[in-house]
Amino acid sequence: MRKRRYYPGVLALAAAVTVAYAGIGTAWSYFTTYAEAAGGYTIRLGDRTEITEDFTDWTKHVVIANEESSSPVYIRVRAFCGSQYTIVYSGEDWIQGSDGYYYYNAMVNGGGTTKPLDLRIEGIPEDPESMESFNVVVIYESTPVKHHEDGTPYSVQETDWSEILDTGSTVGTGETETTEEGGES
Repeated sequence: MRKRRYYPGVLALAAAVTVAYAGIGTAWSYFTTYAEAAGGYTIRLGDRTEITEDFTDWTKHVVIANEESSSPVYIRVRAFCGSQYTIVYSGEDWIQGSDGYYYYNAMVNGGGTTKPLDLRIEGIPEDPESMESFNVVVIYESTPVKHHEDGTPYSVQETDWSEILDTGSTVGTGETETTEEGGES
């Protein structure tokens, strides 16, 4: 009678199972580490302000709103027009800085707005129909309200304006509006 030898086959099978078992950890970690996902959410960083401009009687009326979810900010404004015209600034709580900007003298909390800043255009000819069209460009910036160690906020005069948060978006009655007087805003 002949003896059958299963011994070498069993050893070969055990060796193959051991090698496969040793490598499965690496293969499994590959499949669990490298995964893809679809979809996403928009993330907004920082604060957002928005300017509203209206033009009547050769005066631009500017109001800046701080979005509801935004942190308190300070705001400054500056306007430019043709050299033959002059802009006269006026408005409650607005102060002139030495750099040509007008600063809102109070912080604007989230959901709050500034009081109107009026930019009256002077030097308009008696017959506005004969004048060339022109634009008044309003630039504004916001910066976060910083606090002293005791928790009191810096005033607008103490604020570091090198950290500009937002120059915002514009909402107005139009990019350029022709008025009854014949000029444009």
